[in-house]
Amino acid sequence: MSSKIKHSKIRNTGILFELLTRQITVDVLNNDKKGLAANMMKTFFNKNTQLGKEYELYKVLTTENYKSEITANQLVDAVLSAHKKLGSSRLKREKYNLIKEIRKNYGINDFFMARIPNYKVNASIYKLLYSSNDSNPATETQSRFTVVEHITRKSISNKKKEKAIVEGYEKQEKDLRLLAYGILVEKFNKKYNSLSKEQKNLLREYINNISNTNSLKEFIESETVKVKKKLQSILPTVDDKVTKIKMKEAINQADTLMKGRIVEDKQVVTLMRYYQLVKELKNV
Repeated sequence: MSSKIKHSKIRNTGILFELLTRQITVDVLNNDKKGLAANMMKTFFNKNTQLGKEYELYKVLTTENYKSEITANQLVDAVLSAHKKLGSSRLKREKYNLIKEIRKNYGINDFFMARIPNYKVNASIYKLLYSSNDSNPATETQSRFTVVEHITRKSISNKKKEKAIVEGYEKQEKDLRLLAYGILVEKFNKKYNSLSKEQKNLLREYINNISNTNSLKEFIESETVKVKKKLQSILPTVDDKVTKIKMKEAINQADTLMKGRIVEDKQVVTLMRYYQLVKELKNV
């Protein structure tokens, strides 16, 4: 499954530079002769450091202005390509040492308390730079649109964004996209000879809604209601007392499938089992 790229404010180079610049101004106004912030800037953001080079990439995306969306996207691609050439170990170490100095001299909470006007753009740049092969296409695509809108100073239509997100999922590695599907099919094929029409539809819906949108939750809820009704209609025809008790328990527990804001794998598996239960009861 795709993982969501998490933004880290204290590791965002654009935000670190912005706040360090502000701190230099504060130090000057307070007549602070130590110049700690200025020294940090010289030490960590010079042309020879990886941190300084990463900041230049942030700077390009936050200051450049192109009218064409195509040109803006080409710029984003060029920045992403350049970022891959940075020494990741050195960059990580430099960032760690800078944060350590900030924590020691100013305190992390106080330092990051200031409001950043271009916070959303900086956060989106961070997500793009640190996205990976298993990153969530929806998050990555939305981040790109935020940056492109900033570069072009123009909004992109929701229809275009939705289309790009769908294309992003389609471009993912087939094995990655169908991993969960494969696991579920394998589990059920080991126990049962074949999947029913309902089970196949559920798996198809699961894959098509791999971003875990509201439509998947609505589908699960709708199918749960149907399954409950089927079990309730079969219940009066069952003579075995033990089976009848277990069926009543299953009907009562079906509501748990509709709980939670997002659909989890275990809910899909449980619904698959309910389908199988209905199928076996009908055969009996």
